[in-house]
Amino acid sequence: MAERKLAVVTGASSGIGAMFARKLAARGYDLLLVARREDRLRSLAVELSEMYHVDSDVMVADLAADADRERVAERIRSASNLGLLVNNAGFGTLGFFADSDLESQLQMHRLHVLAAMHLTHAALTNLIPRGEGGVINVSSVAAFGQSAGSVSYCATKGWMNDFTSALHAELEVQKSPVKVQALCPGFTLSEFHDTAAIDRSPIPQSLWMTADFVVSESLRGFDEGKLIVIPGWRYKLIVMFMKALPGWALRKMSAKGAERYRKQKV
Repeated sequence: MAERKLAVVTGASSGIGAMFARKLAARGYDLLLVARREDRLRSLAVELSEMYHVDSDVMVADLAADADRERVAERIRSASNLGLLVNNAGFGTLGFFADSDLESQLQMHRLHVLAAMHLTHAALTNLIPRGEGGVINVSSVAAFGQSAGSVSYCATKGWMNDFTSALHAELEVQKSPVKVQALCPGFTLSEFHDTAAIDRSPIPQSLWMTADFVVSESLRGFDEGKLIVIPGWRYKLIVMFMKALPGWALRKMSAKGAERYRKQKV
């Protein structure tokens, strides 16, 4: 009997990360679930092991911390059955950059940039010699523009798209079958907006997607070898529109957003 492949999912305790864990277990992957909340991780691991008869292990780690990040990276590098890494861990904040707590901005960059880079390097050094598997980096439609009150979030997600696209080019040059994907969802029903203290009510209902839909689109795109996956036709149109705009127009839109945010604060 062939050894089951291992999927490593960060930020697996809720939302998109937990949904990746569920759908990958249903596909027959063993799991390594990584997050800070041990109780949620262990509950999910037990549930999926019993439901799908796969091995489901947990690592409690803060990927913004150097030591924890290296500990997870070493597990990834040394896993003989590694099949997929999902870099999903992340968070957002709401507020003007200069008014924000600096530490929260540093944490975001450590998590979205350093952790994604560190763990992806560990995964590719494992996968490329074996010529299989891949990495999914959970980005955002925010990567295609700028948004007042979310400066670091847009910047780090933009970096993630560029990083993933450049990796894709390198893998093509190496003629490697290893896949990489940047998943760029829009508004997704999860705890993300609660954590960032973002009011959902001004956002039209039609723009909200479920984590189930987002992850299904990601995995379908991964099977097809798609580099950039934007779930939902509305968001595909929004991104096409944003890409067509000149830089000055995007900056003007961001400035208008800044003015709306300023008025909300007053």
